[in-house]
Amino acid sequence: MTNTLSSERLGEIIATHAGLEGPLLPIFHAIQEEVGHIPQDALPVIAQALNISRAEAHGVMSFYHDFRANPAGRHVVKLCRAEACQSMGADALHDHAKERLGIDFNETTKNGAVTLEPVFCLGLCACGPAALVDGKVVGRLDAEKIDRIATECGA
Repeated sequence: MTNTLSSERLGEIIATHAGLEGPLLPIFHAIQEEVGHIPQDALPVIAQALNISRAEAHGVMSFYHDFRANPAGRHVVKLCRAEACQSMGADALHDHAKERLGIDFNETTKNGAVTLEPVFCLGLCACGPAALVDGKVVGRLDAEKIDRIATECGA
């Protein structure tokens, strides 16, 4: 995966998905899979191709938490913010993770190692608080596990 998207490649992705019913989300998914985020300069091109406003394209992108406006770090840590995890002390763990990493949600550490993202339910309610680290589920999260994850990720 590269972090850049040529205008030619963007056009190919749009053309591949433009005939679908509701092509915007598949286009966003394809772009993010290829470059790791949705470049801001791609939004007007997509909007024009789909005959929608730039505001609509931006609104859809920003509504869905899985779409990123900037490249992610080498590791992505998603912390569950759903009520079941909150009832098990997740808010304090989120604060610990933010302090340990020196970043807030939707930010990346200065060394590019870790991006911290909120997620609203991983379906691990019985094992909360929960996290998703590079696509791998971690249940019964505590401060020690957060510290170990941060160290293993190079933060």
